[in-house]
Amino acid sequence: MKNLFPVVLALVGLLRFAGAADTAATTPASGAVAKKRTPARSVHAKRTPARKSAGAKAPAAKAPVRRTPLRKTPAGKAPLKKAPAAKAPLKRTPAKRTTHYKPAPPVDPTEGDNVDGDDLTVRRAAVEALGTMNGAVVAVDPANGRVLSIVNQKLALKSGFVPCSTIKLVTSLAALSDGIIDRDTFVHVGRYSSFNLTTAIAHSNNPFFQRLGNQLGYERVTHYARMLGLGEKAGLGINGEEPGSWPEKAPAGGGVGMMTAYGENILMTPLELAALLSSIANGGKLYYLQYPRNELEADELQPALKRSLELAPNGIADVKVGMRGAVDFGTARRAGYASDEPILGKTGTCTDFRMSNHMGWFGSFNEVDHHQLVIVVMLLGTKTVSGPVASGVAGAIYRTLSEQRYFMADAQPMPGAPGVLLSSHCCTQ
Repeated sequence: MKNLFPVVLALVGLLRFAGAADTAATTPASGAVAKKRTPARSVHAKRTPARKSAGAKAPAAKAPVRRTPLRKTPAGKAPLKKAPAAKAPLKRTPAKRTTHYKPAPPVDPTEGDNVDGDDLTVRRAAVEALGTMNGAVVAVDPANGRVLSIVNQKLALKSGFVPCSTIKLVTSLAALSDGIIDRDTFVHVGRYSSFNLTTAIAHSNNPFFQRLGNQLGYERVTHYARMLGLGEKAGLGINGEEPGSWPEKAPAGGGVGMMTAYGENILMTPLELAALLSSIANGGKLYYLQYPRNELEADELQPALKRSLELAPNGIADVKVGMRGAVDFGTARRAGYASDEPILGKTGTCTDFRMSNHMGWFGSFNEVDHHQLVIVVMLLGTKTVSGPVASGVAGAIYRTLSEQRYFMADAQPMPGAPGVLLSSHCCTQ
């Protein structure tokens, strides 16, 4: 230990000497001012904002720019292009499906008919035109009310059927007679469409006749319908005839307009329509229909007037113009006509829900000097039957009779013509 003490003292002296030398190196020379060292700022120290110089304006703060992150492009592939703005999907109208309805099975409409009092020329033409369709044809002489032929008598004489749009003839005469419209009055039925009486009858426009019916009211419509023979037997002593019916009140849904445009709740027979059309054709005389049972009764038949119609002076003439338009450019174009034998008529198409049958009506007459005819065609079946189809049947009857010179003053029975065509059932497959 005694030997170590001198060594320790020597080390302490060396250390003091080294500290003095280090102090001399860091001490500035005489006359110089020592700079005070500023300690380094900590990373977490708050920065003092720079002073604003006088008159200087601070730059306006900019809104932070939002950057859409770039999509990573896989290695070796071209960068994706920006997708175009999505377009609204195009609305495509589905193509209309053509529905083919099966026709009703063929029938023999002549089965059970008694033809002893028929005009056989007219009957043959009617049977040929009707073919094997389920329907009836009634032909009448409007000058005296004689029934010239009834094809399918069981159907034509039974209680009535929905008249469909043929009821528009009653509505027209009622509206003209009550002064609600005249022939040239236009009625707006839509934003861009309007009809007068002629075009409304020709095209069978339902809204037009609904408006007329609602303006007339149930009582006035009933008055004219009764005058024209609806709801009662049309014939005088015709065996087996049953009357149609007229509703005691307007339908709960749709009111009078449904009656006057569609025939809702009304039942009408082909004979009633034939009598009504005869009164229009002859200028206002409603005759009882008489169906002779043999040639002797046919020769001795005398007209039996039921009533003269109290209508507007020009009412019948105005309705005739619309009926002519139905054949010329409206719903009855299939009827056709010859230039010297024009046909006037009214179609009707609807469903008789009592029997689940589709119905096609066509009531018509021609304008000729001799042998004027009223022809009513009524068809029952599937959706293949309609008013236009019925008008085609009537047109075929008129054309056949015209070819046989039936409407000429000197018309004679065609030589070699068969006496009676009772049935067409033989020709069906």
